[in-house]
Amino acid sequence: MKTKIIAIALFIAAGCFSSCKKYLELQPYGQPSELNNLTDAQAMQAVYSLFYWQYREGTLGRGFMWFENCSDNFVTGRTQAEAQNIKNFVDEGSSSRDVRDNWPQMYQTINYSNNLIRSAPGATKLSEKVRNSVLGHAYFMRGFAYLWLAPWYGDDGPNGGIPIVTEATTIDQIDVPRPASVLENYDMIIEDLEKAADLLPWFDEIPEAEKGLMHKTAAWSLMARAALYAAQYDNAYYDKVIEYADRVINSGKHSLVPNYADVFEIDHNWSPEYIMSATSTEIDGSKLPGVIFQNGGFGIYNTWGYFQPTVELLKAFEPDDTRRKASIAIPGDTLSFVGNQIIWAVNPSSVSSPTAMTISKYLAPFREADAVGNTVNPNSDNGTTDLNIPLVRYADVLLMKAEALIWTGRNGDAPLNLVRTRAGLQPKTNATKEDLKNERRCEFVLEFGVFRHLDLVRWGDAQEVYSKPLHGYKVTLSGTTVAGLEEIVVWPARNFNPAVHHVFPIPNNEIAKSQNLKQNLGY
Repeated sequence: MKTKIIAIALFIAAGCFSSCKKYLELQPYGQPSELNNLTDAQAMQAVYSLFYWQYREGTLGRGFMWFENCSDNFVTGRTQAEAQNIKNFVDEGSSSRDVRDNWPQMYQTINYSNNLIRSAPGATKLSEKVRNSVLGHAYFMRGFAYLWLAPWYGDDGPNGGIPIVTEATTIDQIDVPRPASVLENYDMIIEDLEKAADLLPWFDEIPEAEKGLMHKTAAWSLMARAALYAAQYDNAYYDKVIEYADRVINSGKHSLVPNYADVFEIDHNWSPEYIMSATSTEIDGSKLPGVIFQNGGFGIYNTWGYFQPTVELLKAFEPDDTRRKASIAIPGDTLSFVGNQIIWAVNPSSVSSPTAMTISKYLAPFREADAVGNTVNPNSDNGTTDLNIPLVRYADVLLMKAEALIWTGRNGDAPLNLVRTRAGLQPKTNATKEDLKNERRCEFVLEFGVFRHLDLVRWGDAQEVYSKPLHGYKVTLSGTTVAGLEEIVVWPARNFNPAVHHVFPIPNNEIAKSQNLKQNLGY
């Protein structure tokens, strides 16, 4: 399949850092770069290397989903002390491998990007197209890496932002203090992504074999996301959200897929709704689909059983919302799993989920009898699939614009209702903040980059929401049918301190390496 080529190339590039490091890490500052001695094809390997984080379990397996596990949407589906501690805001991830790996991986990406930003302008032997691609991707990935970390660890006081290291930072200055405000990070992210957009092509100009590389509307979309996070500290950023979202909307390059469930089919990896995703294959990629389904996979394929949905999430869906069935399996729903027809919580009746529900959104690669080895990794310890995992969808752009309009006293019905109508729901008139909040909750269940926990924190809702217990179901069967569902408490009320828990602790091993990096207060 041609759509696999870019992912395989990225995987190979990620595995050959011993050759890439020579010019990406070890080139002395201020010296002529070896980039100018490379062919176009070799220089593109440097671009592919910028995507290595997509193949790390600590980034796109569980990764920051451990932090999303704090939200009222999920409970930990199996015994895992680190995840359970995180959910209870105890030792919130500083010791968890899957969380702590994000920091060094993203700063490694920043380092690679900085080296390319320094060297690409002088690489005159490269074609202009490839030089622009190298530089555009370097700016893009530097902005992305800062955006991946900043919302979890930075604030506008008292802690400040996360360390800013650029191509102008010398080796003896690299242990920089934190900026006074995370707004400095968001401003830099927007500036980097603006530069990237100027250099990168449109998505439809990218050859089939190179899909997965970045493009203009991906940069503009992430600019809107950065401005949205910044707006919790300064309302003026809402106008920037609208501006950047409108660039994407007015480009005419994207639209919603008519059927929500189709977004999560392999054949729709590059659908009109696609903006950015983790390019994945049965060889390597994101483990998320295998991480979330039934623990043990009924002995069919060893899925891991984390992130089980709550009754609170289920009740957020309106009765006719087609997204519910596409996102969550409840007792009595029928699923196809490696050719087996499973009536959830009925046949087999033993379900290893504390809520008696599971996430069904990413099950498409597991559907067919011959899935293992074709669309699913034959090694269940590395349970990747051919399904790309969305990082930005067009629906996200629409709801970011709707939110910015509503929060500034304007009417956000038009973009919000495009998303609602696709879900089979009636349009809203004069949509409220609560309407927007619920729309985001139902649209982006367990999607990287669109985290409900971050939404609850920036809206100021986390303390109230987390002060209530979370519920699942106890199932009563009558033969092979569900006779009753009893709501039970599956996680007790928690104490969220907004003065501390609005950010998470920077990994302790990163603090130990630095003289200037200060831990977030309260940890």
